[in-house]
Amino acid sequence: MTREEIRARPKPLRPDVDRKARLKLPAHLPKKQAPAVRTGNWDEVSFLFDEATARAEAERCIQCPGAPCIKACPVGNDIPGALWLLEHGDFDGAANVFRQTSELPEMCGRLCPQERLCEGHCVVGNKALPVAIGKLETFTTEWQQAHGGPPPAAPVPSSGRSVAIVGSGPAGIACAEPLARAGHRAVIYEAWPEPGGILLYGIPDFKQNKPAVARKFRQLTALGVEVVTSTRIGVDIPLAQLEREYDAVFLAFGATEGARLRLPHEDAPGVYRATDFLVRANLPAEQLPEAMRAPLPAMRNVVVVGGGDTSMDCVRSAARLRAERVTLIYRRTEAEMQGRAEERKHAVEEGVVFEYLAAPLAILLDDEGAVRGLRCQRMRLGEPDETGRSRPEPVPGSEFEIAADALVLAVGYDVDAAWGEYAPDIVRDRWHRLVVDPQTMKTNRRGVFGGGDNVNGADLVVTAMADGHRAAAAIKHYLADGKW
Repeated sequence: MTREEIRARPKPLRPDVDRKARLKLPAHLPKKQAPAVRTGNWDEVSFLFDEATARAEAERCIQCPGAPCIKACPVGNDIPGALWLLEHGDFDGAANVFRQTSELPEMCGRLCPQERLCEGHCVVGNKALPVAIGKLETFTTEWQQAHGGPPPAAPVPSSGRSVAIVGSGPAGIACAEPLARAGHRAVIYEAWPEPGGILLYGIPDFKQNKPAVARKFRQLTALGVEVVTSTRIGVDIPLAQLEREYDAVFLAFGATEGARLRLPHEDAPGVYRATDFLVRANLPAEQLPEAMRAPLPAMRNVVVVGGGDTSMDCVRSAARLRAERVTLIYRRTEAEMQGRAEERKHAVEEGVVFEYLAAPLAILLDDEGAVRGLRCQRMRLGEPDETGRSRPEPVPGSEFEIAADALVLAVGYDVDAAWGEYAPDIVRDRWHRLVVDPQTMKTNRRGVFGGGDNVNGADLVVTAMADGHRAAAAIKHYLADGKW
């Protein structure tokens, strides 16, 4: 059954479900590390549910036949079906339901903005806290991993066809696995020294269980997926070579270039791009390219500019680096921030200072040319811009300075413009993103598909996975009939 069929099929009415009674059941959330404790380590903030509490929380699902949670999930997880099995103690079966539509349920349970997706559309949430779908997804799949792991894939005869996948992040994984299960040879090329893309190199340990990333690639290898690391397509291997050597190519290299403030001195000592800061803070040197292996210096005053999830990752990493003061500069108010509310709550608990309605004007340097601070200006909200959010406007005469011996720029990510040289024949938009057919993920170049952040701009793990699914389905049709 395809993901679309799972998403569209009618949900069974369960006659033994007393929905009114379930709406009165108390909500349950897993325990968390106390802020003073967790800033002293890099472990995940939330603990897993215990079995009894997970079952009790799953029972709060009223099994509504409309299942808006499924419709809100970009990959169409059968959430009521999984939670029905979970509440009856079939943890293994519940995990397998999540795995029907997701290659990364352990990660999505931790990383998806459930408050905007499944939980944000949970009917229970109209009366009380929504069912903790993300935490339950993580519980079931981690329980399964601890009790024998997911069932092995049945052997499939080789099709004799091959696909090169550029990028080992969520889109690449979500494309490679179904192709391998269909008998096609899938080879992933990754520029970083180890596979995982943003899952390994972009998300801190306190949000993402890194052993789960390594485990995923062991499972992919067992399935027959090949992974080639430390290899940048367009630099180490021309894209044209992949087109000659493989029957199809899927470009899933993401949006990796940190956006700039366009202020003087952005390359001064003490000024960091978000990715450089995060990987050096979170990963051991042996997992990094040689140019990034120097440890970060001790920091007293860290200022982060930005307002999304990456900026929260940066401020919370700085707190764990024992900075004396960590400040976030954001030009709008909290209401306009696009990251997760839970992450902001965690950051506040961990001592981060939020300077809302403030925008950077100048990077200040000391006598040796290193950053010493940031000059900012107060803002006020004006009319909505093209995104629908109120446009920030400067308040005259409101300049102020903030001390900083480390300045982190977390103002978004762009697609690497160099792909205009690596693949000049592929149509891109003015932001250098690949232009694809939204249903098939086909580019204008025969046999070349694209998906993930290099098409959407910096977006969610789960939306990148959805692109990988669409690309895999289209590639399978292409390999079967050769029609473009």
